[in-house]
Amino acid sequence: MRLLYTLAWWLALPLVLARLWLRGRQEPGYRQHWGERLGFYPRQLAPAPATLWLHAVSVGETRAAEPLIDALLAAWPDCRIVLTHMTPTGRATGKTLFAKHGARLVQSYLPYDTGAMPARFIRHFAPRICILMETEVWPNLIHQCNRHGVPVVLANARLSQRSLGKAQRLGKLITDAARGITLVAAQTQDDAERVRLLGVQEVVVTGSIKFDVVVPAAALATGAALRAAIGARPVLLCASTREGEEQLILDVYTRAGLPANVLLLIVPRHPQRFDEVEKMIVAHGLAVQRRSGLAQDDAVAAGTQVLLGDSMGEMFAYYAACDCAFVGGSLLPLGGQNLIEPAALGKPVLIGLHTFNFALVTEQAITAGGAARVADADALMAQASALLQDPVRLSSMGEKALAFAAQHRGATPRTVAAIKTLLPV
Repeated sequence: MRLLYTLAWWLALPLVLARLWLRGRQEPGYRQHWGERLGFYPRQLAPAPATLWLHAVSVGETRAAEPLIDALLAAWPDCRIVLTHMTPTGRATGKTLFAKHGARLVQSYLPYDTGAMPARFIRHFAPRICILMETEVWPNLIHQCNRHGVPVVLANARLSQRSLGKAQRLGKLITDAARGITLVAAQTQDDAERVRLLGVQEVVVTGSIKFDVVVPAAALATGAALRAAIGARPVLLCASTREGEEQLILDVYTRAGLPANVLLLIVPRHPQRFDEVEKMIVAHGLAVQRRSGLAQDDAVAAGTQVLLGDSMGEMFAYYAACDCAFVGGSLLPLGGQNLIEPAALGKPVLIGLHTFNFALVTEQAITAGGAARVADADALMAQASALLQDPVRLSSMGEKALAFAAQHRGATPRTVAAIKTLLPV
């Protein structure tokens, strides 16, 4: 099966590169560093006593990896980390988050999973361990790590029932790759049980590292400045919205609306959709401003109904600036997004029915009283309106969200302890 998978990769490679080039029309980062994606590197790094390799595919995984990366660099003070990504936005986020570590952290794109390309990566960087964040399982990469004696850890691992079904349908290709994983640090007991069904031998439950993310002081300052630009108006944030969701939200907003003084702040998950969403807002006859159009001392106009969050790396700032947050990817069957960040900032959270990617943490937040389900866009607007007009309930729900986030911290030291069994300090 792996040989057929490898052949498929080589046959598809021209199409993959063509798609990369086309995506580069909207995101120029896709046209940079192609050599890294093919396993070629222009320069040899200075020697380091140990190199740890951590892969975080995109923005969410990169931000989630921050406490783990900080802890690894503290636990292995002589090591260097090679941080790999698949997307330019993930790479840009990593560059911003980890500039503080200087030469101790090097970034690269993950090579395509052809077999030869991951092998070149391993020979070039000589990592002592490979740590994959959350759900990344690449058969040839894992095979090459096994062949070169590099332990593979799946950290902060989550596996929904739906994803398990998809993996099982791939049969021996995925089960062989799963058996090649040395250790899985799972977010929940349910995740651990599903991972074991794929054949992984060593699984521990550590909790979600995302609870350990520390909100940067700079993000809080940016959020405070944005809030000052908005003024005293209540703010409903619709964060990480996906294709199809903005249309539903704007349709209901146009029909039922929010209280007249409430600002609707929409932050699409994917930057290539910023222009599309602005056109959608205008087509609904709504007054819109873009975050990127606000100079340092500009105020959001009193007549603005919708503020479009079209900046990268400012999600914490958007959460800090709002009064109530809806977490996207959940109105449609897309699996939902992480609600830990708004909870950690003490913001009441509204979330749709489709949260299979974050099922347990969502249910825990709802049980704790820090989050509430909404069945559809109509229910979202109705609940948001009620909350924003009830300061006592709004404050109480925010306090419960904050307590929920604080209660679940501690996954990072548990994960590092598990890694130390494979790589003693």
